[in-house]
Amino acid sequence: MDMDYEFGPAFTLLTANLGPGESIKVEPGAMVAQSSGLDVQTGMSGGGGVGGFLKSMAKSAFGGESFFLNTFTAGPNGGWISMAPSAPGDINTFDIEPNQNLFMQGGAFMACSPNVNYDTKFQGAKALFSRESMFFLRAFSEGGPGQVFYCAYGAIKEVDVTPDAPIKVDNGHLVAFTDGVTYNVDKAGGWKTSLVGGEGLVLVLTGSGKCWIQTRNLESLASKLIPFMPTRSN
Repeated sequence: MDMDYEFGPAFTLLTANLGPGESIKVEPGAMVAQSSGLDVQTGMSGGGGVGGFLKSMAKSAFGGESFFLNTFTAGPNGGWISMAPSAPGDINTFDIEPNQNLFMQGGAFMACSPNVNYDTKFQGAKALFSRESMFFLRAFSEGGPGQVFYCAYGAIKEVDVTPDAPIKVDNGHLVAFTDGVTYNVDKAGGWKTSLVGGEGLVLVLTGSGKCWIQTRNLESLASKLIPFMPTRSN
């Protein structure tokens, strides 16, 4: 059964309308408001046991996610919970089917239906040059269809990737992509453009599937703010 949810205006607010006994798993700190009668349980994001502990540690250390995950469950009268990301930007949803994966940048996960889980996937040596995290987050269904809610810094745009139409994405702007899409690191253009044109290296996405990109880049924002940060005087 698909979850009933709605999005708010700019600086998106996600509200999940839960039926009696329905649950949603939420990243700690994302809850903005909720109706009365919701029960919340906190557990390791990777599940229970030693295996769950190790998965939770990997998500926290490499995936930019929290060690813990909150599960909100509605009482007999149902209820609602509103959520928002820590950075100003959009929230998107992906309807995930069994045997399907959604790959997200570290820190993008916000919430999911109870039958969806996520872990970390090592990018390999190309991560050393991409300026992306060494690990992506991989969301997958553990039985039946479900939903994944992920967020970005800025607006989100969906782009189709086909064998005849690969795309180039500037570092730091890739949010998520589906199975069938792979990427490599390449120059934005010639050596002159890469060195002095302000573009540097880009990600070249190939294959067949969809990707989602964000309009803003936290690393670029940080570089703009650093000159205005106070310095310690001797």
